[in-house]
Amino acid sequence: MSWILLVLAGLLEIGWAIGLKYTDGFTRLWPTLGTVAAMVTSIVLLGIAMKSLPVGTAYAVWVGVGAVGTAILGIVLLGEPSNPGRLISLGLIVAGIVGLKLASS
Repeated sequence: MSWILLVLAGLLEIGWAIGLKYTDGFTRLWPTLGTVAAMVTSIVLLGIAMKSLPVGTAYAVWVGVGAVGTAILGIVLLGEPSNPGRLISLGLIVAGIVGLKLASS
């Protein structure tokens, strides 16, 4: 269950990272409220997951899921570049996340 909560926390991290772009410097009410809600929920779920997972593993997976997801959505939604170097680097992060999961089992 902790791993599910951790991945959900990472997905919410993607939500708030992308949400920051749409808040327009926290000047737009609804995007700001959604972003703040995603931030708080993400941190709460991370904290719950850390009750039974090693802190280093949990934090690294949370950041990794957030970083990869945010970069992918940046490419898809915001037109950011998707050159081979970026994609290979994202693949390495995913490999690290999988490795941490396997090493923690």
